[in-house]
This record gives sequence, structure tokens and C-alpha cells, in this order.
Amino acid sequence: MRLLSIILAAARALRRNTMRSILTALGIIIGVGAVIAMVSIGNGAKAQVEAQIAGLGQNIILVFAGTANSAGARSGYGGAGTLTVEDALAIQREVRDVEAVSPEVRTGSQVLANGLNWGTNVSGEGPDYFSMRQWPLAEGAVFSDQDVRGAAKVCIVGQTIVNQLFPDGGALGKTLRIRNLPFKIVGILASKGFSLQGNDQDDIVFVPYTSAMKRITRQTFLRVIDVQAGDPNQMGVIEDEITNLLRDRHHIAEGRDDDFNVRDQQEIAEAATATTRAMTFLLGAIAGVSLVVGGIGIMNIMLVSVTERTREIGIRMAVGAHGRDVLLQFLIEAVVLSLMGGSLGILLGIGTSELLSRLNHWPTLVSPTAVVVAFVFSGAVGVFFGFYPARKAAQLDPIDALRYE
Repeated sequence: MRLLSIILAAARALRRNTMRSILTALGIIIGVGAVIAMVSIGNGAKAQVEAQIAGLGQNIILVFAGTANSAGARSGYGGAGTLTVEDALAIQREVRDVEAVSPEVRTGSQVLANGLNWGTNVSGEGPDYFSMRQWPLAEGAVFSDQDVRGAAKVCIVGQTIVNQLFPDGGALGKTLRIRNLPFKIVGILASKGFSLQGNDQDDIVFVPYTSAMKRITRQTFLRVIDVQAGDPNQMGVIEDEITNLLRDRHHIAEGRDDDFNVRDQQEIAEAATATTRAMTFLLGAIAGVSLVVGGIGIMNIMLVSVTERTREIGIRMAVGAHGRDVLLQFLIEAVVLSLMGGSLGILLGIGTSELLSRLNHWPTLVSPTAVVVAFVFSGAVGVFFGFYPARKAAQLDPIDALRYE
């Protein structure tokens, strides 16, 4: 019963100064709300990045051609002609647990159709590319293996190409000229929007890689080979097998550097999400400062309360209350203020996240973990910053407290 009476006494004390209690809790409300809102923004950005990486396909391994160095002029990965179609076919044939392979050739070109022209990217790929990249077609069909073998003049276009060259619709089955060569549109891709780098993913034309190499670029080498692993747990093993196979095919001696580079999707995802993780931590830390400031506000008000209620404390001690009872009462008051502020702050943080998402179209993701941590931390702030005023109240001498004016 003693604990219940102490809690009731703390509640009465807070109710006597309702406005001051609300203003004291306001610091915690803003602090918790800021933490949840900022972490939600960071988590939303991270989730968006991960979703776009996942949209590139599952269990994807990228094999890049090596760097080029000609007359002192150096280029990055993909600059050297070190990968061939035969390398891609060997990977598909000889490496275990490989589900699909797509040789890749890319170039820029002006395309013409319907009396209009547009500068875009032209990508030569294999038929499996679209299933690997989880990119469905809105209309038509993917070009076939026979189209690849015959270097057929067929193409698949993105939505931006359709909008720019066929504003009235009806692009499927029409002819698109690439470097003055006619290509029949056999498929139209579903829209993917912009990439992480801000590039329009729908602004592209896909042709069979053999058509790109023989008819458009006249290249005999590949810049990238896309490989899809059948088992995500075997990604490392498959990478090693690809490396060993290509080193053997390229006659690279022991101890010499590879003339290619193998990267898996997980490495790309980690690199892409590193920035958003750092941003989330930074936003959470900045918002956490406001939570600490709210705790300092609680300590300040509790010290003022101890001074104002010195005679009350003296009377309570004179009629039999112990120092620990007084300490517990003031500690309960501080914790109640913190938890009340924490609860309202959670609602404020969730509401702010939703508001930002709707008004600014920012991706936000409220983390249950962040909500629980913020609430627990608000209670810890109450205990930490409320302990000193409570201890000061408990250590008052009853006689001096009764004489206090």
C-alpha cells in the first residue's frame, strides 16, 4: 500500500501544476517525435535503395571486363576488350548452379521512328536478361534464341521511347531505325522509373547482343556478362568458379592480376546502402540530442519543484515518511513526465512521418524497434535526470525544511 500511496501522491503533485507538467514533458515529446521521424526517413530511404537493388534481379553476379591502358590513357572497368561471347557461353556451360547468362553490349545512339528522333541507350542482351532482371513486358514478347543466333533486327523498347517516338501509341510492330538500320519493335517493357543514380531506366532500347555486336557497334568483345545463380548460398562458390574459369581461358599466369572483375549483387547493395545507413545514424543522433535536452528540462523543473515544496517535504518527514519515500515520489514524478512525453512523442513521430510522406512524397518507414527504443530511452531519461532532484529532496533535514520560507 505504501508504494500505491506514493504513486497517488506523485500524481496529485503533477496534477496541481498541470500546465507546468505539460511544458516539462514537451521537451521529451519533441525529442522522441524527432527521433522516430528522422529514423523513419532514413529507414525509408534505405528500404527504397534496397527495393531498387532487388529490382535488378535476384542472385545476380556481374562479370566486368578489365581496365584499359592505352598510351597512358586509362579507363575504368569495362574499358578493355577482355570478355568475349565464348566466355559467357563457357560460364553457362561449365559453372555449376548457374541458371542464366546474358552477354551485354551497350552504346548510345540516335533512334528514329514515326518522323521523330530521340537520343537513347542501346543495349545488346540475351533472351534471359529480362527474367534475370525481373523486368516484365507490358506488350509483346521477348526476342528468341533464334533471333540471337540470326542477329535479327528486332528490338524491345522502354516506356520513355514509346512516349517520345510514338505519342499516339501503337508502337508494337512498328519499325525503329538505329543508326539507319530498321529494327522491328517486338516488345514494350513495363515502366521502371528512375534508378538510384537518377537515370531514366525506361529510356532504353534492347536488341539481341549479336545484333548489337554485328550490326550496330561492330565490337567483338563484351563489357559485362550478367550471371544468375540458382542458389543464393552458393554465390561465393560460383564467383570463385567463374574467376578460375576465366583465368584459365585468358591464360593468366599465377600471381598476375585478373583482366576482369567479378562482383555480386550483395556487394553492390552494401555499397549503395552504406550512405543511407550513415544518414539514418546521423539523423537519429541529431534527434537524440533534443531528447537529452528534454531530459535536462525535466531535471531543471524537478529542482524547482523540490525548492517550492520544501515545507511539504519537511511535514511529510515529520509525520513519519522516510527519505526513500520522498526519493521514490520525486523519481516517480520524473518518470511519469518522461513516459507521458514518450507516448505522445511516438504519436507525434509517426504522424510527422506520414505527413512528410504524403506532402513531400518522401519514402518513410516507421521501425517498431525505433519506437520501442525511443520509449524505453525516454523512461531512462526520466530516471537519470530525475534522480538528482529526488535525492536532493530525500536528503533534506526535516527541521530545516519546516523552517523554510
